This record gives sequence, C-alpha cells and structure tokens, in this order.
Amino acid sequence: MAPAQQHLPPPILSVLDTTLVRPSGAALPESSLPLTFFDVLWLTSPPVERVFFYRLAADADVATILSNLKASLSQALHAYYPLAGHLRLKHGTADRYELHYHPGDGVTFTVAEYSNEGADFDELATDEPKKVAKIAPLAPTLPEGGVVLALQATVLRGGLAIGMAVHHAACDGASSTRFLHAWSAASTAANGPPPPVTDRALVHDPRSRLYDFFVKAMPTDDQMERVKLSDDQLFATFTLSKEDIQRVKDVVAAEAARRGAAPPRCSSLVVTFGFIWSCYQRAKDNAGSNSGERRTYLCFPVDHRSRMKPPVPDEYLGNCVGAAMHAAPEDQLAAAGADGLFVACTVVAAAIEEAVGSVRSPETIESWIERFKEAAVAGTGMLTVAGSPRFRVYEVDLGFGRPAKVDIVSVARTGAMAVAEGRSSGGGGMEVGISLRAAGMQRFQKCFEDAIAFLHH
Repeated sequence: MAPAQQHLPPPILSVLDTTLVRPSGAALPESSLPLTFFDVLWLTSPPVERVFFYRLAADADVATILSNLKASLSQALHAYYPLAGHLRLKHGTADRYELHYHPGDGVTFTVAEYSNEGADFDELATDEPKKVAKIAPLAPTLPEGGVVLALQATVLRGGLAIGMAVHHAACDGASSTRFLHAWSAASTAANGPPPPVTDRALVHDPRSRLYDFFVKAMPTDDQMERVKLSDDQLFATFTLSKEDIQRVKDVVAAEAARRGAAPPRCSSLVVTFGFIWSCYQRAKDNAGSNSGERRTYLCFPVDHRSRMKPPVPDEYLGNCVGAAMHAAPEDQLAAAGADGLFVACTVVAAAIEEAVGSVRSPETIESWIERFKEAAVAGTGMLTVAGSPRFRVYEVDLGFGRPAKVDIVSVARTGAMAVAEGRSSGGGGMEVGISLRAAGMQRFQKCFEDAIAFLHH
C-alpha cells in the first residue's frame, strides 16, 4: 500500500530570477587579500543577514526599479570588488586563508516574490512580534564555495524587501554598511563615501603571531553555538526614545549618589545595552531562582580602527573589531527599577573601558579567547550584540526612499540583540531587535514595558 501523500505548505517565496552581477567598468585584475587575525576569528561564523523594507507607491514600476538596482550594484562593486570574491585557503598552505577575486566573479542577485497567501508589507515591516519563519526567507542564502556576499530583492504587497547576507570573515559591519552606502550613492547619483582601503598590512601583526594564535583557537562548526529555531520563534523591535535614554542616565546617576559610588560613564549606547540586558535577564524563565553567585555575560563589538597603532582608516575594508565583555551577578542584573539599571550600566561602561585598552599589546588581544572560554565554562549564558547606530542603516536610500524598517534577521539564529539608530524624526533614540520564542517574548515585552513605566513614574 502506497504511503499517504504528505501535504506540504506552499512555499512562501517564488524565485523569479537569479543574476550574477559583476563589477562595472574596466576589467579588474586577479587579486587576493590575506585574512588578518581580526578576520580569521569569524571563519566558522554564520552569515550576517539584514533585510531592508522599502514602501513603494501603488503605481511603482517594479521592473525598472529592479533593473536600476542591478546597474547601481554593479557600479558599487567596482570599488568593493573583493566582496564579489571567495574565501579560500591559499595554495600550498594549511591554514593561510585569503579573500580571492578572479576576473568574472560577481554577486548573486536574486529576485523573488512573496506568495499571495503571505503577509503584506505592513505585517512584515512592523515592530510588533512577527514570526521569524515569515521574514527569514527575505534574506538570501550564501552560495557554497566561499562566497562572501549575496543579495535578494523580494516583491511584497505594498513594497520591496532587500535582503543581504555577508560572511563576517570578509568584513565587519562598518565595512559592509559602508558598501551599502556606496550602493545607495550609485542608486541616487549622490556623492558616495570615499573608496575602500584594502591594504591588509595596515593591521600590524609581526611574524603573524596573532594570526597563528587565533587560527588555532578558531572554533569548529560543531562548537559554534546556534539557537535552534522553533516554530514559534518571533522577532520584535523595541525602541528607546531620546527621553527614555536621558531618564535612564538620570536614574543611574541618582542611584550612584545614593550608594556613594562614582557614576558610570553613561553614553546612549551604554544605556541601551544596559537597559536591554537587565530586561533580558529579568525575562528569563529561571530569573530569581539562583543564589546570587551565578554571573552572566554581555559581549559586544568595539571598532578598533582609531585605536590601532598607527590608526587604521575608517575606509578599511575588512574586520577591525574586538570584543568588549563583562559579567554581572544574575540576581543583581535582573533587579527591577534603579538597582538593575545601575548594575547593568556600570558593567557595560566597564566593559567598554577595558576593551578600549585591549589592543595595547599582543598579550591583551590574545586574552579575548580566554574571556570567551571563561564565559563558556560559567555556563550561565552570554547575550551578544549585532549592529550599531553608527552604521546609519536608515539612510540607505536605493533610489526609492529610505527604508521603513531594517531587521538583522540572523539574530534569530545567534541569539544576539540587533541594534540600530532610532527612526523618529527627532533623532537621538535607539532601536533593538530581539528574537525569542513566544513565551519568552511575552515575558520580555512585559519587562520592557514595566521598565519604561518606571522611568516615567
């Protein structure tokens, strides 16, 4: 007897076209950029996936928009041609990796259409909790073979989603978003950012000491922690206004005075990380169940371009980020009100201060690995951060206006919080994307709302 036929749900996307977009202009020579110790750290990491949601007029000529996108992408790739290349082992070596460009290489650009049964633009571009399964397909999959960049345009009811997947070993967020701004300039005939600087000798590593250290410490695919996606995995965005951020600064300063302690240096970024970290810890299903001895970790990237000796230019194409990491007692971090905010912001400020000095010598850079191992052994979890308000993702106009929403959808797999500048016209705010299962998201929403209410009581 034949087995009963399984009725699978219809695919959420239909792929309409796939094109290899090559750099424009005169043919570029074959070239290889050796990976530095900053790059090799990310070789086994999952790609960073962003989705930009653009609202389109009802009468928008989508075919022309897509054609213009490919043409402007080709222009942007002329300067950023290494992103059309591939990661590979250098011939004749066992552990020397490079980003290799061969004439004719290009970036895969996929055009897709969301199914009629799918959600419309406003459902997908919302801040409210939405199913990861609905937005994850809007970011392309990196093709096999060491490809470092892929792009996808998905036609939605009422708009267009531009998805980007980039391999972190090729470049950090500062570089990848500078590329997006170059694409934006090519799309709008605006003045673009200065061309990228690709000289890897700018990252000093005498006798490859740090490269050798990090390539040996590089985690295998099996050792990389991933969040197992569940059917009820959600993604939501939470906004801290300029006023909210100032109120946190005031609360932390008042609590420091009450304790007779020196107030931490509370930048808007410190406040955002501290506020979200405290809410995140309080929302855990085991919050309050420990004796107070357990410590949990926060880890976030710090751009070291300006701190290297000599400084590395902002236009440097590659990785130049280190990790800022610190721990806090779980019970103190999860405390409601001023107590939890003071502890969180104090620890975040201390992490930044330590990280700023962590590129002084090879020994301090090597200590990054020990800190990660320390956090892993503790087994109490580590919240990480993706993105930065400095990337100005809401200014990426590809010829049809600024995005209505930008999501880093890959945090659903990594468990990180996604950070960007706020969208409000007044400016000064921050937005944070969080991905949790339904019950966890409900708890986090409640903790966030209660904390905001406390600020303005």
